Amino acid sequence: MGRPPIVSTLSLVALLVYSTVTAWATPPWEAANPIKPLPKPPLGIYSKLEDLPTPPTPERVRLGRWLFFDTRLSGDNTISCATCHQPEHGFSELTPHSTGIRGQQGARKAPGFVNLAWTIFPNFFWDGRAASLEEQALGPIANPIEMGSTHEAMVKTCEMKGYRPYFKEAFGSEEVTKERVAHAIADYERTRMSGNSPVDKWQVGKDEQAVPPEVKQGWELFFGKAECNQCHLGENFTDSRFHNLGVGWDAQKKEFKDVGRYAISKKDEDRGAFKTPGLREVAKHPPYMHDGSIATLEAVVEHYNKGGNANPHLSTRIRKLDLGKAEVQALVKFMEALSGEGYADTAPTAFPE
Repeated sequence: MGRPPIVSTLSLVALLVYSTVTAWATPPWEAANPIKPLPKPPLGIYSKLEDLPTPPTPERVRLGRWLFFDTRLSGDNTISCATCHQPEHGFSELTPHSTGIRGQQGARKAPGFVNLAWTIFPNFFWDGRAASLEEQALGPIANPIEMGSTHEAMVKTCEMKGYRPYFKEAFGSEEVTKERVAHAIADYERTRMSGNSPVDKWQVGKDEQAVPPEVKQGWELFFGKAECNQCHLGENFTDSRFHNLGVGWDAQKKEFKDVGRYAISKKDEDRGAFKTPGLREVAKHPPYMHDGSIATLEAVVEHYNKGGNANPHLSTRIRKLDLGKAEVQALVKFMEALSGEGYADTAPTAFPE
């Protein structure tokens, strides 16, 4: 018998090598979203992800990042969590109201969620109807005017061949449940931490040159005359509680356009009360308040300065402040100086198929 042709032998070897390399090649969606160690807290944030009762894992965070940005979780494949919670705007948005599938308009603005791994009271959404980040993550997916899907359809989407290995990696088996989807998304959200702002560099880092005198004046006002820290407190500058500022009060009809916390608690004193937002990255997402009705930070301070809008349930913490224009500007500069780093992200360029 003759020797096999050299070309054929080389071709067979090349095919085997190609097949082996192809089998081992990293899928494009893994290259676009590699496993990363949990981030360390930036300057000004003293809490650590590792200290949470159930700490995130890098595997769950990676899975959650895909799911957070994946429009296939919506009813028409056009909306993701990131559509309204935009990273470049502190995971909020620049519109007064959120827009869902088929261009439907909601009645509220998407709140930002930096540093929400730790809250004084675990209340999520403007009205606090969710008791955890996991519960919050599931709400918009099934809301007909937001992502417009169902939890059953969402699970079916995530049962595709491409996603199953990552559920196994994150949870120990390929089983997909709505609870696992929510857990992964929430763990990704927990890693979005903001700190190392000019204020942190000044207050924590003891760098006197980190902020100008106007910001230092704003700090004194915030914790003094203006009494902002009655509600905006802690490392994320929020008490996570609910307060009536008179926003949305219709003086002619003598009613609120949106009753806020009352819809959940059914307590009369909660009419028109909404959750205190955190102030980190607040300069990144005007307009402000639950309904986006106040255009600028200066206008927000002036709203407090005048004592809010009078109504039967106005918070007892709200009163006229008698701030001058320079003092109003100093408070604005202080809040702008709370813009930091550590939370930024962009969407993965590829997703499991």
